[in-house]
Amino acid sequence: MHSRHNLTQSSLVAPVVAYDVQFFGTALDTQLGWENVTIALAFILFDACVSGILKIGVGTSLLISAVRCMVQLTVVATILQQVFAAKDKWVVASITILLNLLGTIEIVVNKSKRRYQHMFPSVLVAMLGSTIPVSILGSRYAMAIDPFWTPIQYIPIVGMLCGATISGITVSTNYVLKELQENRDKVEVYLAFGASRVEACRPIAIEALRLALTPTINNMSVLGIIAIPGMMTGAILGGSSVQQAARLQMVIVFMISASTTLASIFTTFSVIIVTVDRQHRIRADRIDEKKHGIWRARIEGQII
Repeated sequence: MHSRHNLTQSSLVAPVVAYDVQFFGTALDTQLGWENVTIALAFILFDACVSGILKIGVGTSLLISAVRCMVQLTVVATILQQVFAAKDKWVVASITILLNLLGTIEIVVNKSKRRYQHMFPSVLVAMLGSTIPVSILGSRYAMAIDPFWTPIQYIPIVGMLCGATISGITVSTNYVLKELQENRDKVEVYLAFGASRVEACRPIAIEALRLALTPTINNMSVLGIIAIPGMMTGAILGGSSVQQAARLQMVIVFMISASTTLASIFTTFSVIIVTVDRQHRIRADRIDEKKHGIWRARIEGQII
């Protein structure tokens, strides 16, 4: 086990065989500066120009997102550099919780077109209950990392799981809330004939989960043949052997699928339990279509 652990560790952070270093020597020796980022920013400016010419209306959003991306990655890189050096498990745990908390805020505030009562705590529980168990089991056993919380590996894994889980929760939640509002008569027919709220909403729940998992399924089906994923590319450019990078990507994708599934199932049934009460009534009053209070405050210029 000890030798297996050493092999796994070295494959993630250091070259495994000589030809990898020679083949990727240019990438490994290149030090990127802000001038390189500025050059790459020209691609965003091109997109913004196209948006303006064709009147698509996303130019401003592109520029804001690009600036936000640069600021966020710079801050994260600065923090992670200190965390990797400290190797403190409590700091790793704090960052893990923070990532899940920020992911929950992103879902509730920015991603969801509709919200339901107690959405924030239910989504937070879904995030924590999916990303943490999957990341721990995957890191310790599938990737043979000991200790599993080794910062340089565990934190990026949690970040990837959070990103994928956000998409799954958003898709499933939006679909269920949309159906309960726009096609509530179908659900009410089932309820009128004596079906429980879970039975009445079962077709909606199944379709919501199918939609939430479709991107993950499609992603797995094209990896390697049509698309070379970012994780694999990063591992290769970092000096890992191609075979090790491929296996690492397999493990990550399988972990993402499990995390997305767990979180989507939990939030789907949370929506149903909240919006259809024990008296078998659809509670439209528990669904909010308005923009989140933060956005309303921005629009109205006041704190709500």
